[in-house]
Amino acid sequence: MANHISAKKRIRQSAARNVRNKYYAKTTRNAIKALRETTNKEEATANYPKVAGMIDKLANKNIIHKNKAANLKSNLAKHINKL
Repeated sequence: MANHISAKKRIRQSAARNVRNKYYAKTTRNAIKALRETTNKEEATANYPKVAGMIDKLANKNIIHKNKAANLKSNLAKHINKL
């Protein structure tokens, strides 16, 4: 590992971002799981915009790929329509 100040700072920044990204990704995964387990259509319809927003934020920050975000939202919409 390089002993440059900038390299050490980059390591600190990467570690902090990694923790933050893991938190947001896990929170979103939990929200998606909760929405999929919902059997009440009104409740699922009410929660969908919030979950879709969380997915969009992850895609905008490049935590997940934009196509994966689109697929997740599409599958959630299909699930809600089946209820």
